[in-house]
Parts: sequence; structure tokens; C-alpha cells
Amino acid sequence: MSRSLLASALSLNGGYVDTMGFVALHGLFTAHVTGNFVTLGAAIATGTGGLLAKALALPVFCASVMAARYFARWLGRHERAVVPVLLKLQFALFAAAAALVFLLPTAANSAGEIITGMTLVVAMAIQNAVHRVHLPDLPPSTLMTGTTTQIMLDVTDLVFGGAIDKAPLKRRLKRLIPALFLFALGCALAALAYRMIGRFCFLAPPIIIMLAFRAFQLEDKAEKSVP
Repeated sequence: MSRSLLASALSLNGGYVDTMGFVALHGLFTAHVTGNFVTLGAAIATGTGGLLAKALALPVFCASVMAARYFARWLGRHERAVVPVLLKLQFALFAAAAALVFLLPTAANSAGEIITGMTLVVAMAIQNAVHRVHLPDLPPSTLMTGTTTQIMLDVTDLVFGGAIDKAPLKRRLKRLIPALFLFALGCALAALAYRMIGRFCFLAPPIIIMLAFRAFQLEDKAEKSVP
């Protein structure tokens, strides 16, 4: 079951939130586990800020994915729609992070930085779980290494593949390229927003998730109307 509008909104959000966290919270990747390994090592080696938040990000992320999975199964057993509930929870977490960044100082290794950062990590863990379980036919919304690699492989096969069947490659590229573009757009918008409006950039993720929720409603309604 394809939910392309929802996946598009989540890809935009993935790029935005990861960049926003990195520039505003001293190099914290909120959804990029590999990136936090690297920045944690760099922080240890160079003495740069945000060490505790980076160290906490991985266990918090893992625990949040497990909690989201358990909660989704609980919702399923009680015949509740899983995706809308998880999107609402993600919205609440992003709204909380936006409030926290104005209420608490976010200096390196401060309580404000850690609490705000972990709130974002939990929100993005939920997004990762939603995408992996409920949008398995669509590209990831928070990790572009595999997506970029597949695009390059498919483009190479299209150009130099000779007489191979190119229709499946074209169909896959129609899914992969928009995901990569929207993630990159989210990154650019976050960097621009942080530079222009500072902490107010934290107000965008709740809005994006509202759009994602609306996209889910529209696609769900369209699917139910098909006989």
C-alpha cells in the first residue's frame, strides 16, 4: 500500500529535523544513528560540545523504537488506527521540543540541550518506526545513503545496461528521486531558517507533521473510495 504524500512529508521532515538538530544542538543527529557515532568520537577527540547528548542519543533512540513498536501492536490489538495515533504523538513531541527550546538554555551539555535533543530523538525514532513498518514499499525518510546508492546504480543501468528491462528501474527512480530531493530540501530549509530566525526554526516540524497527518487522511480516504 503506497502512501506517497505521507512519505514525501516525512522525507522533508527528516532532512529538516536532522539539520536543525545538528546546527542548533551542537552537532546532534536526531535520527541518524551512524552520524552520532561519528560526532561522539569527534567530541571525545576534540573536546567539542554536546558530548552527553550524543552519548544518550543511541540508547534513547533504540528504546523509543522498541516502545513505538510495542505501542503500535497494542493499538492494533485494540483495533485503533496506528499511523494517525503515532503521527499525533510525533506532533506532540515536536511541539514540546519547540516549547523547550524557548524555556530552557541550550548551551553545550546543558540540561536544556539534553532534554530538547532527546525529545527530538524520540520523535524521530517514532518516524523511523512508522516508515519501516507502514511504508515499506517507499524509500526511507531519514537515511539517504542507500537511496543515493540505488539511484546511481539504476541510472548507470539505464544508460549502460543495454537490452535489460528498464521499466522497473524507471518506476523505482520515480520513488527514490523525490525522496532524496525532499530530504535535501528539508536540510536546506532548516539551515536557512536557523540562520534567519534562530530558535524559531523549531516551530516548523510540528507544522510539517500536521501536513503529513493531512496527507495520510487524504490518501486513506482515496483508498477507501476505490471499489
